[in-house]
Amino acid sequence: MTDTPENSPEPGQEDAASAANGEAEPQEPGPEAGTSAEPDYKALAAELNDRMLRAVAELENYRRRAEKERQDTSKYAISAFARDCLTVLDNLRRGLDTVTPEDRSADAALDALAQGMELTERELIATLERHGIVKVDPVGQAFDYDRHQAMFEVDDPSQPAGTVVQVVQPGYLLNDRLLRPAMVAVAKGGPKPADEPVAAPIANEDLAARPRPARGANDAGDKGELPENGEGPVDTKA
Repeated sequence: MTDTPENSPEPGQEDAASAANGEAEPQEPGPEAGTSAEPDYKALAAELNDRMLRAVAELENYRRRAEKERQDTSKYAISAFARDCLTVLDNLRRGLDTVTPEDRSADAALDALAQGMELTERELIATLERHGIVKVDPVGQAFDYDRHQAMFEVDDPSQPAGTVVQVVQPGYLLNDRLLRPAMVAVAKGGPKPADEPVAAPIANEDLAARPRPARGANDAGDKGELPENGEGPVDTKA
């Protein structure tokens, strides 16, 4: 049996001494007063709903863009091929323009060849129109920077300034989109400038019609004669 020292504290006295000295045992932190440990489900639901709406809107915008790109690809995919066909059409027209009506009436074989070229041209134009390719004929219209290309100007006072008076090379549209601009000549318009300035009318026609005699340096002051400036008689005595 072991002996307990006389000065050793008893089991209940050690805890009391620690509490008296301010040394309390650490306790686990509990929930603060006035706060809830549960999450805010309303704020979380609002955030998720906003994110869902944004995702749906982005998906709808992407669908619309994809549909527009698909339509544009379907409508304008033949642009390069159409330009090459326009070159063939231009060459057909140049060949027909070189044949005059007199040549066709004089040579039956040449007339038959020209008729075949005209038939080919009409068929090619109809084929292009079925695919949305339309010819632009701007003669008499105002010059349009978006559809026309000015080659030179023409002095034509009968037309307003900026009016297309001649087409050097026709232009074409592909489904309302410019495929090739029309090369045109534009009128300057307005009255032509006079070669000589117009003199002001003279009020006294009788004096103006009179022949002016030759005179010397001192004759300008004589009465009854017109001075060189034509303003009327000058009295040198005044």
